[in-house]
Amino acid sequence: MSQGTAPDPPPDPRTDPRGFLRALFDAAVAAADPMRVVPAALPARPAGRVVAVGAGKASARMAEALEAVWGPCEGLVITRDGHERPTRGIEIVPAAHPVPDARGEIATTRMLGLLQGLGPEDTVLALISGGASALLVAPAGKVSLDEKRAVTEALLASGAPIGQMNAVRKHLSRVKGGQLAAAAHPARMLALLISDVPGDDPAAIGSAPTVGDPSTPAEAAAILRRWGVFPPASVGALLAGRTGVLAPDDPRLASCETRIIAAPSQSLAAAAEIARRAGCKVELLGDALEGEAREVAVEHAIRARAAAPVDAPLLILSGGELTVTRRGAGIGGPNAEYVLALARALEGAPGTYALAGDTDGVDGAAEVAGAFATPDTLARAAGRGRAADAALERNDSHGFFAALGDQLVTGPTLTNVNDFRAILILPADA
Repeated sequence: MSQGTAPDPPPDPRTDPRGFLRALFDAAVAAADPMRVVPAALPARPAGRVVAVGAGKASARMAEALEAVWGPCEGLVITRDGHERPTRGIEIVPAAHPVPDARGEIATTRMLGLLQGLGPEDTVLALISGGASALLVAPAGKVSLDEKRAVTEALLASGAPIGQMNAVRKHLSRVKGGQLAAAAHPARMLALLISDVPGDDPAAIGSAPTVGDPSTPAEAAAILRRWGVFPPASVGALLAGRTGVLAPDDPRLASCETRIIAAPSQSLAAAAEIARRAGCKVELLGDALEGEAREVAVEHAIRARAAAPVDAPLLILSGGELTVTRRGAGIGGPNAEYVLALARALEGAPGTYALAGDTDGVDGAAEVAGAFATPDTLARAAGRGRAADAALERNDSHGFFAALGDQLVTGPTLTNVNDFRAILILPADA
C-alpha cells in the first residue's frame, strides 16, 4: 500500500525512467498525506465539547491525524471501503463509492444527529476530501436512495464534468451545499478540506457540505438535460419546487471557517522539484486540466513529439480531472484511458515514457491508480495498434495495461488531490 513514501533520491530518469516516474507520483501523494497536512492546520484543542465529522477517501486518515494531535475525539467519519484507519474515539464507517449505498445514508443520518443541540461554546471539526459527494448521503424531499443512485450512475456514464455532477448532487441532498455546517450552528466549525477539484473551489470539493452555493435548482435540472439524463419523477418534482441550497451569505454559515490544507498544485510542485534536482527541465501545464481523457492525450502527444529531440530530460506535468464518456463495456478510468490514447498517438516515439494515476489510488471504478506507457507499449501488445484501438473503443484501458503488466497499482493512498500525469522525454544518448 502506497502512503506517500517516495524514494530519496529517486531513480535516475535516464536509466530507470519507469521507476523515476513512479517516484514522482509517490512524492505527489506524500505532499498531500493527511498525517503531514492536518497537524499543520490545527489550532490548540479548544475548551468545550469537540465533535469531529467528515467524509471522503482521505477522511479516515484525516481523523487519525487529528487524534494524533488532539487525542481521542468524539465523532463519526464516512470513508470509502478499504480506506479505513485506526482511531481512538472517532468512529470510522465504510460505505460505497462512487455510487452511494444504504451504509452511507444511515451513517449520514447518524452524523446529523451528533450535531444536534450543540452550542456556541462547542467546536466541530469537519474533515472533507474528494469522495464526500458519494459518501455523504441524505436524499432531499421524496427522492429515495435508489433514485439518487440512478441519477449518479447516469451522470457518471454521461461524461459530465465532476463540477456539474456535484451541482446536481447538492440540490438532491439535505447535507451538501452548506447544510452540514448549518446543522451544527451555532457551534463553531473548522472545516479542513483536501482538494480534488480543478481550481480548488471550496464550493466544489465534496459537494461543499460546509460551504454555501449560489446555484439554483433550475440550473441543476439544466445540467441533467444537457447530459441526456432523464431523472425519476421525484427528482424532477424536487428540482421544480425547491428554493435551493444555502446561499454563501446564509447567517448559519458565519460561524464556520473553511481551509484548504492540501491541493493538486502543491503535489505537482513537489514532483517538479524532485525532477529538477534530478536534472530534468520541467514544463508544467497546470493543475486544473479538464476534458475528455483521450482528446487531452492526443493534445499532449502532439506537444511531446514537437518537443523532441531534447538535450536534457524533459518532464511535462499536469493535473486536474479528466472524464471518460462510456462507449463500451470495459473497465477503464480516465487515467488509464489517457495513457492508452497517449501511447497510440505517440506511436512508439523513442525515449518517451508516461505515467498517469489518480492520487487516491482508484482510477474510475477499478482498484488501480492508472498506467505506464513506454516507447514499446504498442509493440508489446498483441495486435499492436489495432489492440489499442479496440481497447479504446471498449473503454477497456485497464484490461489492455493489465495484459502488459503496465498498470499503476498502489492500493488506497489515503489522500486525494486529483489526477497526476507525467510525460518524460529523454535525450537520444540516454
